[in-house]
Amino acid sequence: MLIPGIVLAVIFLYLPMFGLVISFQDFKPWLGFFHSPWVGLDHFRLMLTREDSVQVIRNTFIIAGLKIFFGLLVPLVFSLLLNELRHMFVKRLVQTLVYLPHFMSWVILGGILINLLGTNGPVNQLLSSLFGIEPLPFLMQGDWFRFTVVVSDVWKEFGFGTILFLAALTAVNPSLYEAAEVDGASRWQQTWSVTIPSIIPIVIVLGTLSLGSILNAGFDQIFNLYNALVYDKGDIIDTFAYRVGLLKTQFSFGAAVGMFKAVISLVLIVTAYRMAYKFANYRIF
Repeated sequence: MLIPGIVLAVIFLYLPMFGLVISFQDFKPWLGFFHSPWVGLDHFRLMLTREDSVQVIRNTFIIAGLKIFFGLLVPLVFSLLLNELRHMFVKRLVQTLVYLPHFMSWVILGGILINLLGTNGPVNQLLSSLFGIEPLPFLMQGDWFRFTVVVSDVWKEFGFGTILFLAALTAVNPSLYEAAEVDGASRWQQTWSVTIPSIIPIVIVLGTLSLGSILNAGFDQIFNLYNALVYDKGDIIDTFAYRVGLLKTQFSFGAAVGMFKAVISLVLIVTAYRMAYKFANYRIF
C-alpha cells in the first residue's frame, strides 16, 4: 500500500532536487546542467545583499508570523465560545458554516475579494454610506494589503483550527467541571481554571509545529491578490522566486532563493519538533 505513495514522492519530490545544482551555476538552458559555468555561492551572496530580496524575506516573516499568531488565537477563542453552546443543532450548524471556506480555492476567493474590496466595491461603498469615509485601498497599499491577507487567511482557515480545539475540549475530564461547580466557580472561572489549562498542550503543539511553516506565507493567496503597488509590503519569498526565476528567466537566482527557503524551513521544522517534544511530550518518531 505504501508503494504508490513512495513512487510519487520519489518522482515529484526527490528527483527534482537534482535541479538545485543550478543554484551554484550561471545556468543556461542550452548548455544544460553539466555544461553551465559554476559560480559557487555568488547567487546566495547576491540574495543577501539585494535590497528587494532582503525585503521579501522580512515580508515573509511578518506575514507568516501574523498568520500563525491569529490563526491560533481566533480558533481557540471561537472554539471556547462554541463549546458553551448547549443546542447541538446550532452548534453543528455554526461549525459546518465556518469550516466550509477551508475547501475553497484561493483562485475563487481571490476573485471574490478583488471584487468586494476594490475602491468601487461593495465593502467601500458600504463604509462610505455608513461612516462617510474615503475608499480604503485594501489591495493597493502595502499595510492595508498585509491586513487584508492576514484577515482573509484567518477567516478561511479558522474553521479547521476550531475542529482541532473542539476535539481537544472533548477530552477534558467532566469531573473537573463538577468539582469546580461544587466550589462555586462560574462558567467564566471554569473556563479560565479548567478548560484553558487542559488544552494548553495542544496549543503548544500547534504553535511549535507552526514554526516549521513560518516561511510559507501563502503563495497561492498572495499570488492571486497582490500587484506591483504592494511589492514593498506584500511580496514574499515564493512570489519573488516565481517572478524572478520564471518571469525574468533568472533561473539560477530563483533556484537559490528557493533553496535558501528550504534550508531555513528544515532548520525550523527540526527545532519545532524538538520544542513540541520538550514542552508537550509530542513526537512522531
